[in-house]
Amino acid sequence: MVPNKKMEEMLNKQLNSEFYNSHLYLAMAAWFEGQNLPGFASWMEIQAEEERKHALKIYNHLKERRGNIKISQVPLPPSEYKSALEVFQAAYDHEVSVSREINNLMEAALAEKDYAAVQLLNWFVNEQVEEEAQTDAVLQQLKMIGESRGSLMYIDRHMAKRKE
Repeated sequence: MVPNKKMEEMLNKQLNSEFYNSHLYLAMAAWFEGQNLPGFASWMEIQAEEERKHALKIYNHLKERRGNIKISQVPLPPSEYKSALEVFQAAYDHEVSVSREINNLMEAALAEKDYAAVQLLNWFVNEQVEEEAQTDAVLQQLKMIGESRGSLMYIDRHMAKRKE
């Protein structure tokens, strides 16, 4: 069952957004590397890979439904930040924005009665709850520690423990 043109277009847009998300987190990882914070960098690298997998999940959905897949150029993500707190505030704000995108997709899928897309998007809705929560948890810790370099180093070591 080929998705209708509206859903196909929206899913392609989200597919390319997920590739951007991957680039964004990789740019954040690179910034952390430059700050000698390898634990934060590792956390962001894992996040970048997750986002790439999200893109492929949509890609495979479109492929299985014989939809027209359109890969576009990935815009350049920001790469300069003032602090770890600023990076995680940006990451959290971005996840909230992605949740809005997924919710809009879900609304459209329901309106179009595209139940195959609804099933796909249910996974993304649940994933976004997790993405927002884990990003916000780090953000709140960074807010708590303020300017404490020792605490930042402690959190950095903890961040390195994240597994794929």
